[in-house]
This record gives sequence, C-alpha cells and structure tokens, in this order.
Amino acid sequence: ILCQASEIPRGEKAGTTEAKATNTKWWPGHKQKHPTRNGKCNLIGWWENELGSKMHVSTVDSQGNFSGEYHTAVSSAQKPIKPSPLIGSQHLDEDGQCTFGFTINWKFSAVFVGQCFAGDSEDEVLQTSWLLREKVDSLHSDWKATRTGRNVFTRTG
Repeated sequence: ILCQASEIPRGEKAGTTEAKATNTKWWPGHKQKHPTRNGKCNLIGWWENELGSKMHVSTVDSQGNFSGEYHTAVSSAQKPIKPSPLIGSQHLDEDGQCTFGFTINWKFSAVFVGQCFAGDSEDEVLQTSWLLREKVDSLHSDWKATRTGRNVFTRTG
C-alpha cells in the first residue's frame, strides 16, 4: 500500500542509485476520481505514489486482511521490473479512516504502515512510512542495511 528514492525492486541491491521512472500510464482507470462512501476509505483499487510506483489492492476480507501487487517505478535495473505480491492488514475505526500495514515480497524485507484519509468531497489519500532491510555480510555493515522513507499514494482507479 510501497517508495521514495530507496524503493528497490526484487533482485536489485539497495546500494545502487535509483532513477525515477517515466510517467507512462499503463493500467486501467488512471487518474479517475473514486467517490468515497460517507467519507470511509476503501483500500481496494489502484493507487499511485509521487514517484510513479503503483499498487493494486485486489481483496480485503472481513478480518481486514488484504492482498494485491506492487509495481515499482524506481529502479536502476536495465530490464522491466515484474510486479511483486503484497499482503497486509487494516484496522477500520468508526470514522472510516483506517490504519494499515503491509509487506512486499521482494528479495529483501520491505514493510509499510500508513493511514487512509478520505472526506466526502476529497480524494482518498494514503499517508505511508516504510522500512527496507537489506541483508549485509557482517555486523560491521549493519549501519547501512536499513532505509526508511515516506510516500503519499492517491487513488487512480
């Protein structure tokens, strides 16, 4: 529900220099306004962050567990990056502004936490923070193994 300049796709090293992807829109419903129901947030659908990465939440069950896929736009890889599975859970309060967390199945560990904000006349927005942990060879290299950042996702369809 995934990243800043440190967003690294499966198979890439977190130490590489990332580049912002082009603004190519290749998924259905791009930039369509999605009406909220009484100001309550619904995670299902397509979301895009300020760097052009996209995620699709396909299901949310009655317990608040959800799944989908993440399409990164930030990479230094020469080949196109394949979508990566994501799984998470949400907590929906009476006001409909849910908090959530999810992980992305990359070669390293990446977790997101956030809150969905929705108003009757506003677009839904996901404010997220993330941690990315890369495996390092020794305890002496541990200082460079974890990155942190923030992203804002808006609904696109």
